Amino acid sequence: MERLDERTYKFALRIIKLVSALPKTPAGEILGRQVLRSGTSVGANVEEAFGASTKREFVYKLTIAFREAKETHYWSRLIKDAGLVPAHQIDALIQEALEIKLILAKSIVTSKQTKTRVQDK
Repeated sequence: MERLDERTYKFALRIIKLVSALPKTPAGEILGRQVLRSGTSVGANVEEAFGASTKREFVYKLTIAFREAKETHYWSRLIKDAGLVPAHQIDALIQEALEIKLILAKSIVTSKQTKTRVQDK
């Protein structure tokens, strides 16, 4: 299984390529900036989480990554539904955003449960 930091890095690269393929229209430019910002932020926050010095900081950074993944999922769906790129060019990216979002949500829940169990001992 691929590490989350590597997966989110590759995801960011795919986001960059998507933005490069968007039309140079007002909608393409604005949505491109939005998805570029959120899509590249996911991996950056995962990297920061992996370098966290406390469990609390780890969960906090993963939570930010989760929010950015949710936002990226939203923007990418909007780009598709607005017809700015053909569905076949973005469907896999939308699915990847969804999967990353779900992985991060599960990781946050697991980390919080682990923290609780340690405190109970």
